[in-house]
Amino acid sequence: MSGFDETLLDEADETVRVRLVVNGRKVACEVSPRETLVDCLRNALELTGTHAGCEMGACGACLVQLDGRAVHSCLMYAVQADGATINTIEGLTESGVIADLQAEFHRRNALQCGFCTPGMLVNAHELLSQVAQPSREEIRDALSGNYCRCTGYEAIVDAIDAVAKARSQGGGAT
Repeated sequence: MSGFDETLLDEADETVRVRLVVNGRKVACEVSPRETLVDCLRNALELTGTHAGCEMGACGACLVQLDGRAVHSCLMYAVQADGATINTIEGLTESGVIADLQAEFHRRNALQCGFCTPGMLVNAHELLSQVAQPSREEIRDALSGNYCRCTGYEAIVDAIDAVAKARSQGGGAT
């Protein structure tokens, strides 16, 4: 006898059906109980705009909206999201709600390699839905959980600030 309990293998192969509304579409996924939401989105649903960066909730690359709030999808098991409404960067893009942010990021060169950009945009969208015209300090504070190794952040802050000002004046970003 090897002393190995084969029932552990059965438990390791166990899957759970998770039902979600992702980017406005009802979906169901078979996931292992320990599969993270980011892995479910990327692997099962092929929504690769959400990135797995640090897998510790520190870099912000995995941010998605869950029931209207930004969450680190690397820190959440997919089973915890059962029944939730999730918007990924793809859904926010398709709906057009971040079009002005995306255009301003592009105009101000607030992205370079692009790895952090989806999380930055999700975070910026959440900030601007809570605070119509945040100060530059509030923008920096909101971005403090997002890592960017390329831009130095100033162009990102400029882009978000410009969109906030444009929205408060009733127009698009300038």
